Amino acid sequence: MKNRDSFSGYHPIVNFLYFCLVIGFTMFLMHPVCLLISLICSVYYHISLNGRKSVGFLVRFVLPMLFLTAIVNPAFNHRGTIILCYLPTGNPLTLESILYGIAAGIMLVSVLLWFSCYTAVMSSDKFVYLFGKVIPSLSLMISMVLRFVPKFKIQFESVKEAQAGMGRDISSGSIFTRLKNVLNCFSIMVTWSLENAIDTADSMKSRGYGLKGRTSYSNYKICEKDKYCLIWLSFCFIYLLSGVVSGILYWRYFPSIQGASAEPFVISFLFVYFLMCITPIVINQREDKKWKSLESKI
Repeated sequence: MKNRDSFSGYHPIVNFLYFCLVIGFTMFLMHPVCLLISLICSVYYHISLNGRKSVGFLVRFVLPMLFLTAIVNPAFNHRGTIILCYLPTGNPLTLESILYGIAAGIMLVSVLLWFSCYTAVMSSDKFVYLFGKVIPSLSLMISMVLRFVPKFKIQFESVKEAQAGMGRDISSGSIFTRLKNVLNCFSIMVTWSLENAIDTADSMKSRGYGLKGRTSYSNYKICEKDKYCLIWLSFCFIYLLSGVVSGILYWRYFPSIQGASAEPFVISFLFVYFLMCITPIVINQREDKKWKSLESKI
């Protein structure tokens, strides 16, 4: 488990259910408080999974994506009742379009971060364990694709370093020289991908994949902590779904901004949503405290 992530040690169905809930509610709940909760929790969990190196990723890719989405939307969306000014094209710049652009950017960034956390927690063997019997071919293909992407990245870094040692660095020289070196690296990676696919197919065939009556080993068993976590996530799902169906968590941006006021009942739904999002963070902190307590007794 990367960085001693205790939540990754839970049963695969718990991990999968959690990410389905947080990603699903992040995509469909446009309430600004819900979006902020999802963004903060996804950033925190992403950093806890990937360490400090993920901060650079957030600064280089996530923040520009957020700002780009927030800027592009008002340039093309001119709906709204509060007009701030008029653009050179003559179209109005409305407050609602700006706020909706920011909300859409936060939603997009949060979903991407949650998916990044999903790939770190849900390994390919967990996915095959959950869906291997239901959709065997599709689950195997998806797990192989998810496994191939990081493997391709690692192999590309190795090829790039080897080519740089031979004087074919893709980051130096003229444009044509760098383009030639990039194409050379790409050709090597294509060859490696084809060879890797053939090796994988031969390995699967030798292990009897696809034969009738073939079984697979899995070491996943639902224990007491998994049952409690499933009960908790099920409660969160039912409670939040009732809030969505009843319109308590409804929020609109057009033609005017309107949503539920900050009443105690509304706050209770937001609080449950916050607790659901920080579930793995709380689990990790609790296990860390338990581990430190055991170390102090040694």
